[in-house]
Amino acid sequence: MPDVAVVGSFNVDHVWRCDTLPHPGETRAGRYTTGPGGKGFNQAVASARAGAATSFVCALGDDAGSQLARSLAEADDIALVDQRSEHPTGTAGIYVDAQGRNSIVIGAGANGDLRASFVESQWAVIAQARVVLAQCESPVDAVLVALRIGREVGATTLLNPAPANAEVSADLLALTDLLTPNETEFASLLARLVGTTLHPDEVASTDDAALHAQCRRLLPQGTVVVTLGAAGAFVSHPDDAMRGDAIAAYRVPAFPAKPIDTTGAGDAFSGALAASISQRAVAFAEHVRFAARYAAHSTERTGAAAAMPRLWALNPP
Repeated sequence: MPDVAVVGSFNVDHVWRCDTLPHPGETRAGRYTTGPGGKGFNQAVASARAGAATSFVCALGDDAGSQLARSLAEADDIALVDQRSEHPTGTAGIYVDAQGRNSIVIGAGANGDLRASFVESQWAVIAQARVVLAQCESPVDAVLVALRIGREVGATTLLNPAPANAEVSADLLALTDLLTPNETEFASLLARLVGTTLHPDEVASTDDAALHAQCRRLLPQGTVVVTLGAAGAFVSHPDDAMRGDAIAAYRVPAFPAKPIDTTGAGDAFSGALAASISQRAVAFAEHVRFAARYAAHSTERTGAAAAMPRLWALNPP
């Protein structure tokens, strides 16, 4: 029985590391590697390695990428259930510079074929979980079904509204208990759904009262956790549902790290947050601190899913 059910994407990542990110029209020399990724799979691996029994519902092609997904899921004891697609398994092209910053282009492939009817057919798998976690690299109808199932059975529904240009509707937010955008995603949601203009670079420096007010406008019924990279995270609760916290809005500082690759850090945060919520009855701030520490450790390794740390790495003997 899963503690966390993740519905989302799997990609085969193709990664080039270079001193600086290429500009338009520029060719640069780099070092190439490949490995597993996709926001859904990254978060499922983070959840599993953070200690939660985890299931993963996705769509895969009939190719080497799908074989990789199944073998890696088995290695991390993730219960993978996939819809077979005629399209190839999803891919991503990732460029990483010497500071660990990245630029990413995604080819959805099979991920774009994940059907709402298939997610509905996995009701028994999803309904067993304490936390249902989804992102926006899959069709919105499929994500809606996943969160609806979670809401029906009383699970905590967690939506990571990534990437920033994803289709996030008011209907989707209405089914969301916890929302985990980064600065860019948060600014995009405010512009499209609230009508507020806030530049991503200004999110971290916005005062707490103003940031809290915008979060309440975006998700009145739920908790928003805005991840701020090196500036930590900002938490905003409704006044009547503070999840064991003493105050409705506060910041959690980032944990010290020596980042070499920030690819998947947001996924590490969301997956670890889901795992912690499913495992421990503590104040929400403790879950956020655990997720922040987990995400910081993930940046000290290369790759996406492969960079997700295991619990012993967070608490070495």
